[in-house]
Amino acid sequence: MSGTSDPDLPAPLTSSPIIAVDAMGGDNAPDEIVRGAVTAVREHGLKVLLVGRRTEIAALLAEEGALRDVPVVHAEDELAMHEGALASWRRPRSSAAVACRLIRRGDADALVSAGSTGGIVATSTVRLRTLPGVLRPALAVTLPTLPTPTILVDAGANADAKPEMLVQFAHLGCAYARTAFGIDAPRVGVLTIGSEPGKGNKLIRRTVELLSAAEGPEGMDFRGNVEGHDLLAGRVDVVVTDGHTGNVALKTVEGTAEFTLNAVKEALTSSPLAKAGAVLQRGALRRMRDRFDSETYGGAALLGLNGTVVIAHGDSHPTGIAQACRLAHDLARGRVDEQVRRRVQHRAPNWLHRRGQSE
Repeated sequence: MSGTSDPDLPAPLTSSPIIAVDAMGGDNAPDEIVRGAVTAVREHGLKVLLVGRRTEIAALLAEEGALRDVPVVHAEDELAMHEGALASWRRPRSSAAVACRLIRRGDADALVSAGSTGGIVATSTVRLRTLPGVLRPALAVTLPTLPTPTILVDAGANADAKPEMLVQFAHLGCAYARTAFGIDAPRVGVLTIGSEPGKGNKLIRRTVELLSAAEGPEGMDFRGNVEGHDLLAGRVDVVVTDGHTGNVALKTVEGTAEFTLNAVKEALTSSPLAKAGAVLQRGALRRMRDRFDSETYGGAALLGLNGTVVIAHGDSHPTGIAQACRLAHDLARGRVDEQVRRRVQHRAPNWLHRRGQSE
């Protein structure tokens, strides 16, 4: 994360953020989650606490020799991986809900969970609330472009969106890009079916119109439309879309990357000569594999709430959980929520609605 003295940026936290990890969330919980938390503490020097069933977690920490390294906060319930938005009301004592309560009390600064995306989005939205002026929180994920990742917003939190929401998603993505990658004026594009002006449905056309307003959004370099083949091209720093389209695009990229890596592996093991060549290129191949590994980037950040929330991949292993903790640490340390607050509060909450009615 870039260390900057820009007066427009909020001052970073004076102490290391405390990351509350939902030990009961995820396909591999709690074993792999606990090991990931221990890795975050020992290898990355982060402050982490685990939330979940105390007896079960303590036994796993004892196996790792980490009982003194990682505090445990008891939570008697958990969100099942199949549960969606209603889980927030059905399970008020879940580990995710307790973690959110810790953030609201000031006992933690961020939540990391590999649990059900729908359940975590609903629970954290209800428990932490959106920042003043924010219409809806949005999921931001990083795509493995170079030299810096491209941020895709929204990746699945809002299947149905309005133009005003997408404009705010652009600001959320800019706050993320500035906090995580030190990009002062992120290049922003709207995902649609053609790069030419006027392409796309009513939602996209109106969003582009608002983002292309004469006065222009502060701290944003709006580049207009981008297409699906631009997602990994590095043309922009932030790609804006609705949650339905964004999730389909993300899963398509992930599936294509997995298919490509498997095809390369198959080709490199097809003959003795190919295997010899693979040995000579193993360093480059390892770097390529790591670049496209979802666990390398830690997960998706849920932006727009009174607190930092990172949702790791449901199948996360210790490396992925540790990376999610690192991402949560960087976002909380850089106070991404305060950056979002400042970007949104410069306009009245109904500014976009008024503009739409006056044109």
